[in-house]
Amino acid sequence: MADSTPPSRTALDAPRLRVLWSFARPHRRTLAAGLVLALAGSALGLATPMITKWVLDALNGSASLTGPVTALFVLLLVGAAVSYRQWCMLGTLGERVVLEARESMVRRFLRATVPALTRRPTGELVTRVTSDTVLLREATAQSFVGLVNGAVMLVGSLVLMGVLDLVLLGTTVAAVAVTGALFALLMPGIGTAQQRAQEHIGLLGGRLEGTLRAIRTVKVSRAEDRAAERIVADARSAAEYGIRAVRQEALAWTVAGSGIQLAIIAILGVGAWRVGAGDLEVSSLIAFLLYAFTLMEPVSTLSQNLTSLQAGMAAAERIRQTADLTGEDATGRPARGTSPARPAETDERAQVPVLELRGVSAAYGPDAGNAVTDVRLAVPRRGHTAIVGPSGAGKTTLFSLFLRFLEPVDGELLLNGRPYREHSHSEVRARLAYVEQDTPVVPGTLRDNLLLARPDATEEELRRVLRDVRLTEKVDALDEGLDSPLSSAHVSGGERQRIALARALLRTPEVLLLDEATAQLDGLTEAAVQDCIRSRAATGAVVTVAHRLSTVVDADLIVVMEAGRIRARGTHEELLESDPLYRELVAALRLATTTAAAAEVA
Repeated sequence: MADSTPPSRTALDAPRLRVLWSFARPHRRTLAAGLVLALAGSALGLATPMITKWVLDALNGSASLTGPVTALFVLLLVGAAVSYRQWCMLGTLGERVVLEARESMVRRFLRATVPALTRRPTGELVTRVTSDTVLLREATAQSFVGLVNGAVMLVGSLVLMGVLDLVLLGTTVAAVAVTGALFALLMPGIGTAQQRAQEHIGLLGGRLEGTLRAIRTVKVSRAEDRAAERIVADARSAAEYGIRAVRQEALAWTVAGSGIQLAIIAILGVGAWRVGAGDLEVSSLIAFLLYAFTLMEPVSTLSQNLTSLQAGMAAAERIRQTADLTGEDATGRPARGTSPARPAETDERAQVPVLELRGVSAAYGPDAGNAVTDVRLAVPRRGHTAIVGPSGAGKTTLFSLFLRFLEPVDGELLLNGRPYREHSHSEVRARLAYVEQDTPVVPGTLRDNLLLARPDATEEELRRVLRDVRLTEKVDALDEGLDSPLSSAHVSGGERQRIALARALLRTPEVLLLDEATAQLDGLTEAAVQDCIRSRAATGAVVTVAHRLSTVVDADLIVVMEAGRIRARGTHEELLESDPLYRELVAALRLATTTAAAAEVA
């Protein structure tokens, strides 16, 4: 991220403060109760110097000390109980604010469109859920209450000082005013440094997450040091801005503490002079000095909570930015754990393509060129349709359109003869199953992965799909069987592909979309998977993006794409005769197949 100078801000920027308050607003009753407890504790603290004066006056007049000492003891007990209750209440509130912020972000991420999510580094989004919310907790749970309570305690102390002596009060107010003005000048710099530090922490998370996903490539390229240096650069930037914030905070707290110390020195000098002149009692001077020392607490509270508020406002602004993620239409979602019932099969309906693209063009951004242009394709209700073409031809983009990961900029998609716009995203995907090219496993157990799209499947159905993709022996060899935890480190690429295919077959969808679903399989396993595809194509639609010759030759319809357009379609034999590009692709596929077979024999 370019290092640009942020716009100047006041100590408490109103728009950013409103963003922070939006997280605390649902808990305003708890905040109010916490504030009442805080004010009660402050009131008890403010009473202590007056009772101390009572003790001194009793000693001077040889009166009984039972009353003032009892009062001090009661103040101690009540103050401890109030403080304990306040900390418990506000601490619980802070955790609830963090939980709600994290929950809303997680749900927003998972409901956002795929392009909206993929435009941002994954690790940067994770940082907003983890790191930024911690700063939010301190600001919402403590800062609002602390600021109000500190201000009230400051005013209360000054008022009671005025009751004791107005001249000393004037001396104190002058010192506090100078301290407050200096403090206000330092606050905007603290907020800016905190925000920039959090931005670089987000960049650090994004780079680290991406590098760890490509760790094998990094190591084979002997690029560990270079990759580490790029990641650490963001860590250094975050530390640099963090140090700036720490220095600003240290200066602010030093100014605040020094201002109060200066006020105490002035009070001692002026107070001693007034006592010597007979205008002030010694007990009143001592009580006044206790209030001056008491000023340290509200001033410290105000300074710490103002700096915490600056960090919280920066975090709240970053969290609220996630609201800009474009969300998918969630209306008309089918009931959980079920798939929509298929409409009754009729001769008329059998003639309607299950999926159809009519002059569809699509791009991955408003300023990007078309990834596909004027695509017209009808997918029959039964049979196997293979999509082939060179890299960048737009094959995977068609799948993104089918699955509504991407919306067309022109043309129309239809599902069972009805336009996509009449369906929610969930309704479209309930009729489709998808095996993606990278076939990642979802965090959890093997059972969790298989039941992801159909949680109500029976044990027998699970065993059936595992047999179909030849995973039974693998599962039986695991210590915990289907309940064994999974990660990419525990299963090979081919096993991940078979897990994804088993999950898709468990759905029994109307359309099975396979994006290079056999790319990492050995010959025997691929043959078993091809049997699954043929079986599925006999009762429903199968659409594959294919780079293997075995996948292509069996297809009922082969679609050849080039530069985002469909250039030819037909059977394997028809395209061999009519399309030069297809002949080149088949020659390359045949060579790849022969090479792979030779490697397996060797």
